[in-house]
Amino acid sequence: MSSILDKVNSPKDLRHLSTAEIKQLAQELRNLIIETVSHTGGHLASSLGVVELTLALHSVFDTPKDKIIWDVGHQCYAHKILTGRKNSFSTLRQYGGISGFPKREESIFDVFETGHSSTSISAALGMALARDHKGEDYNVIAVIGDGSLTGGMSFEALNYAGDLGCNLIVVLNDNKMSIGRNVGALSQYLSRLRTDPAYFKSKEEMEVFMKRLPYGHRFLKLAERLKDGIKYLIIPGIIFEELGFTYLGPIDGHDLEAVKSVLSSTKTLKGPVIVHLVTKKGKGYPPAEEKPDLFHGVGSFAVNTGKPTKKEGPPTYTKVFADTLIRLAENRPEVVAITAAMPGGTGLDLFAKHYPERYYDVGIAEQNAVTVAAGMASQGLKPVVAIYSTFLQRAYDQVIHDVCMQKLPVVFALDRAGIVGEDGETHQGVFDLSYLRPIPNIVVMTPKDENELRHMLATALDHEGPIAVRYPRGKGIGVPLDEEITSIPIGKAVVEKQGSDAAIFAVGPHVYTGLAASDELSRIGISAGVVNCRFVKPLDSQLIIETARKVKLIVTVEENVLGGGFGSGILELLTQHGIDNVSVVRIGLPDCFIQHGAPDILRKEFGLTVESIVNTISDRLGS
Repeated sequence: MSSILDKVNSPKDLRHLSTAEIKQLAQELRNLIIETVSHTGGHLASSLGVVELTLALHSVFDTPKDKIIWDVGHQCYAHKILTGRKNSFSTLRQYGGISGFPKREESIFDVFETGHSSTSISAALGMALARDHKGEDYNVIAVIGDGSLTGGMSFEALNYAGDLGCNLIVVLNDNKMSIGRNVGALSQYLSRLRTDPAYFKSKEEMEVFMKRLPYGHRFLKLAERLKDGIKYLIIPGIIFEELGFTYLGPIDGHDLEAVKSVLSSTKTLKGPVIVHLVTKKGKGYPPAEEKPDLFHGVGSFAVNTGKPTKKEGPPTYTKVFADTLIRLAENRPEVVAITAAMPGGTGLDLFAKHYPERYYDVGIAEQNAVTVAAGMASQGLKPVVAIYSTFLQRAYDQVIHDVCMQKLPVVFALDRAGIVGEDGETHQGVFDLSYLRPIPNIVVMTPKDENELRHMLATALDHEGPIAVRYPRGKGIGVPLDEEITSIPIGKAVVEKQGSDAAIFAVGPHVYTGLAASDELSRIGISAGVVNCRFVKPLDSQLIIETARKVKLIVTVEENVLGGGFGSGILELLTQHGIDNVSVVRIGLPDCFIQHGAPDILRKEFGLTVESIVNTISDRLGS
C-alpha cells in the first residue's frame, strides 16, 4: 500500500483526499508519532487522541488564514506533521530541533504559543476581537481539553465571549470525563437539527409571525420557557447554552466524517459555538490506551512493549519527596497534600494511596490550590502544595496576598526546578528563586541532593510560616539516605570545603559541580572553598561575610536566571555590609527563555559545568 503521508505536505493536500485515503493517513500519522516519540520522548497519549480532530480541522478550515489555538499544546504533533514539519519531525524536542509545543517562529500555522493550560479561549477571543476590529474575515478555533477546562481562566473567557456574542469556535476535546450525560442518537439528532440553517431561518420567521398575533408575545414567551425546560432535561451542554454559546455534541471524536460535518456547520453559525467531542487518549496504541496517564509524557520506550528503555539508577527527587512526605505525615495528622491536576508528576499519587482523606486535587487551577492551602493553614492544618516551579508562576498573587502576607504555614514543594530539558521554554523552572526571593516572610531552600531534600521537607513541616523547597527534575545524585530525618536550622549554610583563594557559593546539585571544580583547581595551585548555601532566603549572612573577607574571588552558581536570583542576593548582602575587597562572578542563566534540549547540552551552553567554573576562577585569579 502506497503511503498517503508522502503526498501530504500542507493542509491543502488534505482537501483532495478520499475518505478511505484520509483514514489511512490517520493511521500513518499515528505510526509516525509512536515511532518518533519512542526515541525522543514526549507527550504521546494526548497527541494520539486528536489525530482525527487534527485532520478534520485542517480539512474543513482554511488554515493558516483560519486560526487554530491548541490549549497546552502538547497534543499538536499531528498538526506539526501536516503543516510542513514532516521531514524534521524526527528532531522533536531535541536540541536545535522542533519544539514539542506550538512555536510561532517555526510555522505560520502555529498562531499562538502555549505550554500552560486554560489559555486558549482567551487567546482565541482576543484574535476574534482583533479580526472584528480590523474588519477582517476568518475563523478562530480554540481546542481545549476537559482537563484544561477546569482552569478558572477558561471560564472567565467563556463568560466574556458569551457576553460579547462574537463569532468564536471552541472545540472541547473530552478525553476523560463526560461533562454531561451522553444521550446518543437523540443528542446527535439535536446537533444536526440545530446546525441546519433552515432551523434558524424558520425560528426567526416563526418569531416574527407570532409577534403579529394577538397575545403572540405571551405565547412566544411560554414557548421559550417550555423549550428551556426541555433543554435542561435532554441537552448535556446546557451550561454552555446559558453562557451564550451554541452547544453541539457530544460527538465521537474519532468518527472523522462526523467531526468534519459538525465543524463545517460551525462556519455558518453566528455567535460563539462549543463543539463537544469525546475522544480516547492514546488512541491506536494499546499501551497508551490502557495507561494514558503513564503515556501523557514519556521518555524513550520500546514500541512493541511500551516499556521505558532508560537504565535504572537512583530514585528521582519526586519519588524521594513523596516517600518522605508519606513517612513524615504518619504521626502528623495535620499534614495534608494539594496538587493542581499533577498527582503523578508531583508524586502525590503515592501520598493519596496512603492518606486518601488527606489528599486534594483541585484540577488545573493553581491559584485555587494556593488559596485553598491558605484557608487550610489558617485553621491549623499544614498543607503541602506540590507543584512544578513553572506552574507556580500562575499563582503568584495568591502566594503573596493569601499566604505570605498572612504568614501562613504553607509548604511549597517546587518540583521541576531549574533546567527541565526537552519540554523547553514553557516548562524550564528557572525563575522561582527570582520571583520568590523578594516576597516578605517566605523561606526558600534548595537541597544539594535527595538526602538533603528529606531533611528540608522535615524543616518545612516544622516551620511556622510560608516556606518553599525547590528541587530538580529527574534522578537524584545517588547518595545514601539517612535513616533519621531531622530539621536543619533555618538560614544556615554548610562549608563543604575550605579554600583560601576563592569561594564557590552554590545552591542545589551544583554544590557537587563546585566540589568537582575545586578539585580541578587544586591541581593548578588554586585553593577554592565550596559553600552549600542551602537557603536562598534567608542567606547565612555571618558565614558569607566571614568567607568574603578571607578570599579574593567569590563565584556563585545557580540554575536560575541571574536577574534577581541567588547570586544577586549575595551581591546585595556584600554591598549592604560594605564588603568591597572581593570580586564576585555569578554563574547562572542569562536574560532569555531557555530553549528545549537535553539538560546536559543546555548546562554546557550556559556555563553550568565544572570546566566553566574552573576557567572562570583561573582566568580571574590570573593562573
